[in-house]
Amino acid sequence: MNLALRDIRHHRSRFIQTCLGLGLLLGVVMSMSGIYRGLFTDATAVLNATAADLWVVQQDTSGPFAATSRIPEDIKYRIRAVPGVAQASALSFQNIQSDRHGKPFRFFLVGYELGGLGGPPVIVAGRAIRQKHYEIVVDRAMKVPLGETLRLADDDYTVVGHTARMVSSAGDPVAYVTLADAQKIQFQDDDNAIRNNRARLAGQLSRLPYLSPSQASQLTPQVAGIVGSTHIANTVVARLIPGADLSQVQERISRWNHFRPFTAQDQVHILTEGMIKKAKMQLGLFRAILLIISGVIISLIIYTMTLDKLRVIATLKLIGTRNRVIVGLILQQSLLMGLIAYAVGYTLIGLTHDKFPRRVDLVPVDLIGLFVIVLVICIAASLVGIRKAMRVEPAEALGG
Repeated sequence: MNLALRDIRHHRSRFIQTCLGLGLLLGVVMSMSGIYRGLFTDATAVLNATAADLWVVQQDTSGPFAATSRIPEDIKYRIRAVPGVAQASALSFQNIQSDRHGKPFRFFLVGYELGGLGGPPVIVAGRAIRQKHYEIVVDRAMKVPLGETLRLADDDYTVVGHTARMVSSAGDPVAYVTLADAQKIQFQDDDNAIRNNRARLAGQLSRLPYLSPSQASQLTPQVAGIVGSTHIANTVVARLIPGADLSQVQERISRWNHFRPFTAQDQVHILTEGMIKKAKMQLGLFRAILLIISGVIISLIIYTMTLDKLRVIATLKLIGTRNRVIVGLILQQSLLMGLIAYAVGYTLIGLTHDKFPRRVDLVPVDLIGLFVIVLVICIAASLVGIRKAMRVEPAEALGG
């Protein structure tokens, strides 16, 4: 006869309720581990999809993800001429928020050169962008069907393709347009601003003592064209020739004025340590708190169950039952409670992790680690009940 199972059947309702409650707690712990892993995956999704070796940004910034960076688009030609560089492309990044069907509509827009680096990695529906203007590829999380149009900067863009699970570091779905379209959306002023800028420039030129009014009027359109140029990028990414020395290429570009090259590993560090570090610490703290709460609950339940059967334990001692049998009774109950709770939590998170608004990545090493921690907690929690049981005197079985 297994005393642990017999005792559990005697207190079946309380045992089941406790296992369900612990299972919910462990499910939350698993979800927090998955959310952290998902934060890391989301933060590096665009970075990994670009698969660039170097990210050249504005000097004294940590852009393009963590800070604002603006550099001339034509710097890509200079980077392509660096020995060891196989390919270099300009990219534009920006957050877009508008209203769609009466609700806030937010996404992360990437502008890339056709045939260059940084485009959509996989098209799961439709096709890639083929025209230089007015086509857009969106992540299917945006829930915009193929063929529908999106209004951006007074132009209509037709959705021609869908990507999957491409998000920004903030968790917003990613959309792709050509670099020329992205530059217009991000950098070109509206008509009123252009007219105001031209009038302001005309006034400033007319006040220059060495220019006649006619000369000033002739220079105004040329100067306005230079000032209002949209040939700007947030970063230029480069891929090196196999075998090229990354550090040498990086050191050479770092000597140029106004530019700062980062390796892909540098960008990973910026994204994970700078942008999601606090979220990581917060999730880790909540995990620790919930595990402590789980241990306390198991300890209290095992201690209460031990108190309920003190006379039974005393009787077992009176008839000569060995201590290891009594210890096994309490330890088996504690371990069984933890195993059932873990199974409940695992089943719960397995059925619901796809429903979370942010990505939840369930990594086997995290689940195995949590399983080991649960076993340790159950063993530690059972010590409270075991200590109480060991102090019971056999004579208490004869008490009134």
